[in-house]
Amino acid sequence: MENLATLYPAHIAELNRRVAEITAREQLAGLVIHSGQPHRQFLDDLDYPFKVNPHFKAWLPVIDNPHCWLIVNGRDKPQLIFYRPVDFWHKVADLPDDFWTTEIEIKVLTKADKVADLLPVNLQEWAYIGEHLDVADVLSFGSRNPEAVMSYLHYHRASKTEYELACMRKASEIGVRGHVAAKSAFYAGASEFEIQQAYLAATDMGENDVPYGNIIALNQNAAILHYTALEHVSPKQRLSFLIDAGGSFHGYASDITRTYAFEKNLFGDLIAAMDKLQLDIIDMMRPGMKYVDLHLATHEKLAQLLLNFKLVQGDVQGLIEQGITSAFFPHGLGHMLGLQVHDMGGFLHDERGTHIAPPDAHPFLRCTRTLAANQVLTIEPGLYIIDTLLNEFKQDGRAESINWAMVDQVRPFGGIRIEDNVIVHSDRNENMTRDLGLHG
Repeated sequence: MENLATLYPAHIAELNRRVAEITAREQLAGLVIHSGQPHRQFLDDLDYPFKVNPHFKAWLPVIDNPHCWLIVNGRDKPQLIFYRPVDFWHKVADLPDDFWTTEIEIKVLTKADKVADLLPVNLQEWAYIGEHLDVADVLSFGSRNPEAVMSYLHYHRASKTEYELACMRKASEIGVRGHVAAKSAFYAGASEFEIQQAYLAATDMGENDVPYGNIIALNQNAAILHYTALEHVSPKQRLSFLIDAGGSFHGYASDITRTYAFEKNLFGDLIAAMDKLQLDIIDMMRPGMKYVDLHLATHEKLAQLLLNFKLVQGDVQGLIEQGITSAFFPHGLGHMLGLQVHDMGGFLHDERGTHIAPPDAHPFLRCTRTLAANQVLTIEPGLYIIDTLLNEFKQDGRAESINWAMVDQVRPFGGIRIEDNVIVHSDRNENMTRDLGLHG
């Protein structure tokens, strides 16, 4: 594995450079970034699983400790206020002693409500970055999540440092390991729930550690885009398997999807054709290419694929203009990836927050950026039999464009999605998912 310790100082230097630039522009003394606080379940004494502020974990891999604070101004060594209470009820976090601690000054906080003693005295001149605005009010911060600062940070977050790329390769490696185990479990006859357990065991993650709720869908469940029900009983007839699941490492995510046919058949041929389509789209990625253009090219290629497999009849442009390709492929081609699965900044044209809306005909597209080196994106075309969308064609003249007999043949298999995680370099694309051996 790449040496994170040697890459980390340059990562901190880049984050400091960004903070120095935006705080000077906005006339702020600096940023105070809150890791967050636990959320208590209603009428209970239990908390929901803690999810750290992504702006916090951008600086260091402390992802499971609430009530921590970062003090950064772009000039001085970043300060971490590390929460470590005196507590015999719960496991108290160990004092950090990892590769990143040489770049960070650490102070210990034993009582969460005493943090003011360790924060800068002139908080009117500092900006609070976090979700607990009531806490920011009590502490008398001068500004809270100022829009100009957030837009700047979200725009530049798309450009990953070498440290971040190393973390994302590791997250991809973990995800691929889980996918291999899940595929084996599918062919061995496991239920959706059992496949999920195989995935978690192979990745050494619990359900609260995965970057998002895994989609483990057999047969027709694969047509439900965000299927998370996990049936405990295997279907009587085993036809298809769609898995959308990722890995986490130091707060960074991978997001990978594969689809399998249980036997060699028409659906298996469809998967192979979708796999080629997906790789063709990835080959088009390069700095300066607009992500929207990749999405539109996907619809053109999908229209031809639907014609080749006789699922539809007509011509490519007509199928797109009538919205027929959108019924088979209703979601966006993909999104930016990093500290969050759907990383912030996908719609930003510049660091001042200028928004680029998706095309009216494709409202679910999650990224409209122009590609640049060191960005990481998912490419995930799909083809599904979703009756609620296709049935709309039966109400108008578009029904004759659909070969309903072929649709009936494919329906029991649900659908197909193939998703890779790709780093755009200045001179090439790095498909982390395929490089780690997970092929279509």
